[in-house]
Amino acid sequence: MKLIGLIGGMSWESSLEYYRIMNETTKERLGGLNSARVLIDSINFGELEPMMSSGQWDKAAEMLIESARRLERGGADFFLIGTNTLHKVSAEVQSAVNIPLLHMADAVGLEIAAMGLTRVGLLGTKFTMDGDFLSGPLTDKYGLQVTTPSAESGQSLHDIIFQELCLGQFLDESRARVGGIIGELAAAGVEGVILGCTELPLLIKQEDSPLPLLDTTAIHARRSVELALA
Repeated sequence: MKLIGLIGGMSWESSLEYYRIMNETTKERLGGLNSARVLIDSINFGELEPMMSSGQWDKAAEMLIESARRLERGGADFFLIGTNTLHKVSAEVQSAVNIPLLHMADAVGLEIAAMGLTRVGLLGTKFTMDGDFLSGPLTDKYGLQVTTPSAESGQSLHDIIFQELCLGQFLDESRARVGGIIGELAAAGVEGVILGCTELPLLIKQEDSPLPLLDTTAIHARRSVELALA
């Protein structure tokens, strides 16, 4: 099994999910006492988040580049950025190391293609919903039509992520609010919804949604194990 590298800590709550799902998937595939070979470099999100909020993406890229280099020196065969939003600087990070990046958009695009969906909604931070670093590849490489919530709903979702989920708070009223946003997307004709923030699956589950949910944390983690075992 190849050694998986994970840039984690964004937030650490979702990094726990990555590690759990990687090991559960490995056990499902190999049985017995088998577990995943994972090297995690967990960065301090408290230092990173102000760079994101102030638009200092070059500094954020530098932090992730140093993390990716540590994983490379540690012997990782490939690596993941354990968050959707920081894929905004994925090209810069990939260009700084020699090991390949398993990009979130590729993991999710392959999953959606296997499900036969063509119109999907995208939930996440405003950086993710307003940018094209996920929706662009999903459209260009996988032929998907990607829809995002209204500006008001998008801001509400962004606030829930940073003011609650990244602090480990999972409130019933926020779960209802996100469910309402998914309902808006359903009314717009989407066939499934991408939970494009690695904290969102900690708040909302399939039973809370009228549409199929695409858990990017689980999809990314499972795909990494498939690649490690290939």
